[in-house]
Amino acid sequence: MNTPLFSRRSALQQLACGFGYMALAGLAQQQALAALNPLAPKKPHHQPKAKRIIFLFMAGGVSHVDSFDYKPRLLKDDGKMMDFDDARSLARTGKGATQRVMKPLWEFRQRGQSGRWVSELFPEMAKHADELCVMNSLHTEGVAHGPATLFLHTGTTNFIRPSMGSWVNYGLGTQNENLPGFVSITPSLGNGGPRNYGNAFLPAVYQGTPLGRVGQPAKETNFRNITPARSMDEAKRQFDMLRELNATQLAQKPGDTELEAVINSYELAWRMQGHAPDAVDISKESPETLALYGIGEDKTDNFGRECLMARRLCEQGVRYVQVNYSDNSNNPAWDQHSNLPKHGDHARAVDKPIAGLLTDLKQRGLLDDTIVWWGGEFGRTPYAEKNGTGRDHNPSGFSQWIAGGGVKKGFAYGATDEFGHYAVEDKVHMHDLHATLLHLLGLDHEKLTFRHDGRDYRLTDVYGRVVKDIIA
Repeated sequence: MNTPLFSRRSALQQLACGFGYMALAGLAQQQALAALNPLAPKKPHHQPKAKRIIFLFMAGGVSHVDSFDYKPRLLKDDGKMMDFDDARSLARTGKGATQRVMKPLWEFRQRGQSGRWVSELFPEMAKHADELCVMNSLHTEGVAHGPATLFLHTGTTNFIRPSMGSWVNYGLGTQNENLPGFVSITPSLGNGGPRNYGNAFLPAVYQGTPLGRVGQPAKETNFRNITPARSMDEAKRQFDMLRELNATQLAQKPGDTELEAVINSYELAWRMQGHAPDAVDISKESPETLALYGIGEDKTDNFGRECLMARRLCEQGVRYVQVNYSDNSNNPAWDQHSNLPKHGDHARAVDKPIAGLLTDLKQRGLLDDTIVWWGGEFGRTPYAEKNGTGRDHNPSGFSQWIAGGGVKKGFAYGATDEFGHYAVEDKVHMHDLHATLLHLLGLDHEKLTFRHDGRDYRLTDVYGRVVKDIIA
């Protein structure tokens, strides 16, 4: 009779150790993969309400008192000369100015079951009033476009800081390793330019990827240099050789984050060749979907295409997509100092596409875990600038809205004064909004930090609070 090499008991003991080793090996592999791919998905700080953000940036500052912040006092006092502590006058002379009150140019009505006030400037968005969480008490830093736009995107008016999309990319990683985690569609070169989607001192791998450029027709918008100049076989051989060279360089310079970012960009670019073109190709969308976004209509075709691209990118795992309605000048789209009726032209270009995006996301079951965020860098004054036909900048009180992603529906939060000039009730600073958006994504704004030059930095600096009253 043969003697067994080991008993059943010792076999189970050794196998149990083996299971532990396998688990340890799996964990080590995950950590190694995370080190090799810093864009790999990361665990949030707490249970998220949303997975992604689509930010619809209205550059120049939409007039809140002509759109989402109804002020009957403006109708009552239209044409009267009154004293206002104007932010620009205070900055220039230290005192206010006498200005002519100007009523809204578009009629307000209560919309939906919620009875939210929305003007005829945005009739299509108004149909979604019961989905919107409108914040009427925002205030921010910066009176001019450049500082205020930078503050909106980076939390600072003048320093080089990472943009919000880069912070989200850094905190959560991407859900699709074949696409960037942060995309900015047709960004402007003005008022901060690339700094508005830049990584600053975060590792370069977290910077935003521009898709197209402002002024370029959306029909021509695509990721640059995706199609290889050679055959795929030849391109594969070249890439394999480049990968070997990169590995050798990295071994000689361990910890070189810029080199790691370059290598990661080559790896991502290689993977994108087979995936990115399809991600923004709207040709396979149904005629009904194209019509929903206003594609094929003269006024809405361009922005409609960009909004549809945003939906497709989010659907395929991109965490943060910004759609820019802007231009390259120092007086961007919504900046009507002397011709407020021009707001109507811009509204006709974006209203139907944005409403279509909300409808499309809801129909596909994506709105529940997608934050759609709409707004500009500030609002506009309740009076006519220089007694003319436009409104000046107003960072002291204005409106933005959020839909989906765990916020209350058909809800209005905060208030400006009776003229719509200053935020006075339940005030929301831009730092607070940033903290709240991060919270909805499962990120604690106080824990999302990066050490640089001897101190920890964060998007909200040493400020910010989560506005819990707007969370469902």
